[in-house]
Amino acid sequence: MMIKEIREYAKENKVPIMQPEGIDFLTTFIIKHQIKNVLEIGTAIGYSAIMMSLCSPTLKVTTIERDEERYLEAIKNIKKLNLENRITLIFNDALKTKINEKYDLIFIDAAKAQNIKFFELFERNLNEGGFIITDNMYFHGLVKKNEKEIKSRNVRGIVRKIKDYITFLKENENYNTTIYEIGDGIAVSEKKVKGGV
Repeated sequence: MMIKEIREYAKENKVPIMQPEGIDFLTTFIIKHQIKNVLEIGTAIGYSAIMMSLCSPTLKVTTIERDEERYLEAIKNIKKLNLENRITLIFNDALKTKINEKYDLIFIDAAKAQNIKFFELFERNLNEGGFIITDNMYFHGLVKKNEKEIKSRNVRGIVRKIKDYITFLKENENYNTTIYEIGDGIAVSEKKVKGGV
């Protein structure tokens, strides 16, 4: 019941949360690859952190959110589900946050125009053979559209940044990246093991 309430709150308050097929993909991925810990960039109201935690009883999630209202709502939601021992919330701008721990998975779901900066800043926190997953690679389908069809200059700018990020991922020789046509587009970048292929 609680999960349904979180979804309804997100809808009513126009808080972007991951689409159901995206969450299914993410949680299945965590189980399949026996992920032990996750660093999430962009908590929003805690929906994806909660769903990740619920899919694996030993998983630990550290999640960063800069919007105070969303951060406080996330705390409430996590407490209601008694997950405060497994989900660590950080209230800060991710780009100004220093993290020392290493993670099996880094999940980027924050300001789309900053994806490259997030990736470059936090990849040092990724374990060998770990994964960086990025949501909203198609940005409501707009990435696949002709830019001339997009009226808003601001949205056009975000779409351009996402396209730059796709190029960045494909050209990054330290990772094997696949973009899946699931939800709003999900990129999975697997860190190559040193000395491996």
